[in-house]
Amino acid sequence: MKRPTLLDVADHAGVSRATASLVVRKSPLVSQTTRARVEAAMAELGYVYNVGAARLRASQSRTVGVVVPNLTNPFFAVLLAGMEAVFETERLAVVFANSNESLEKQTGFLTRMREHGADGVIVCPCEGTDSRLVEDAAAWGLPLVQALRYVPETVSDYAGIDYRAGMRHTTERLIALGHRRILFVSGNRRHSAQGDRLEGFRDAMRAHGLDAGRVIELPLTHMAAREAAAGIAAAPDRPSAVICFNDVVALGLHRGFFDLGLRLGRDISLVGFDNVAEAALVVPGLASVATMPFQVGENAARLLLRRIRMPDAPVERSVAATEFVERESLGPADPAA
Repeated sequence: MKRPTLLDVADHAGVSRATASLVVRKSPLVSQTTRARVEAAMAELGYVYNVGAARLRASQSRTVGVVVPNLTNPFFAVLLAGMEAVFETERLAVVFANSNESLEKQTGFLTRMREHGADGVIVCPCEGTDSRLVEDAAAWGLPLVQALRYVPETVSDYAGIDYRAGMRHTTERLIALGHRRILFVSGNRRHSAQGDRLEGFRDAMRAHGLDAGRVIELPLTHMAAREAAAGIAAAPDRPSAVICFNDVVALGLHRGFFDLGLRLGRDISLVGFDNVAEAALVVPGLASVATMPFQVGENAARLLLRRIRMPDAPVERSVAATEFVERESLGPADPAA
C-alpha cells in the first residue's frame, strides 16, 4: 500500500493541508476540535510524521547541544532540567556533554555538534576557554549562548547569576553577626564564576576594613573539603565563619567539622553557595545562597531559541539575582573569641 501523505490526512479530516501541517507541528493556532479530527485521521490512515524530510525542508536538525564542566555536581542536573523543560516544548532533541574542565573535550564536542548540523549550542566554558569559543561559533554560523560562566571580552548571549552581589551580600550578613575572621574557601579553577565570587567576598571585607586575604583554594570535591577541615580548625587564628565556593565544598566541610566535634552555628559558622537540596537535609541545616539553576537553565534555553530564530538580533544578557537562605549552620560570633 502507498504510504499515506499529509494531503491524504487533510482530505480524510476535511481540512486544508496547511491546517494538517499545523497540527503535526503542534501549533497553538489550531482549535482543539480540529486538532482531534486531524489526529484521528492520522491514526486511522497510519500516517507517521517524517521528521527527516521536515528537517531537510527547514534546513534545521531540530537538535541543540549543551556542554557543562561537571555533571557530578547536583547543581548542573537542575540547570539542565531547566533547559530541557524549554526545549521539550519546542520538540527539540538535546545532546548533553560533560567537559570535565577539559578544553580538548569541550572543543571536540562543539566540533561534533557542527558536523551534525546542530541548530545551536549552550556552553558553560571550562577553565582555559578563550575568545576562540565565540569567534569559531560565529565563523561556523552556529548560534551560541554562554551560561553560568563567560569568557571575558567576548560578545555573545549569556545567561547567568549575579555571583558577585550574592557573595558580597553573604559576607555582609556574617559581618553583621559579629564575625571578623571570615575565611573564603574557593575553588582551584580559574574562570569567571570563581573570579566573581572572590571579588564579591573581597569587596565586602575591604568595605569594613577586614582582612580580604583570608582565602584558600581546594578541588571542588566533598573529600578534599572534608580533609581540609582539620587544618582550618587547627589554625592559630581559626576563622569564626567560613564561606564556601559552592555547596559541594560546604557539605564536605560540614562533615569534616562534625568529625572534629565542632558545633556548627556555635563553634564555627558555615555557609555554602547554590542551595542544593542536600543543604536542607543535613543536620544542622546548611545556610546557603540560592542561585535558581532551573530558572537560569530556562533563561539560557530561551536565549538560544531566540538566537536561532533571529540570528541578527542584539546580544542579550540574562543575569539572575541570588537569595540568602539562613539555616542552623550560621550563628553569631562568640564575643569571647
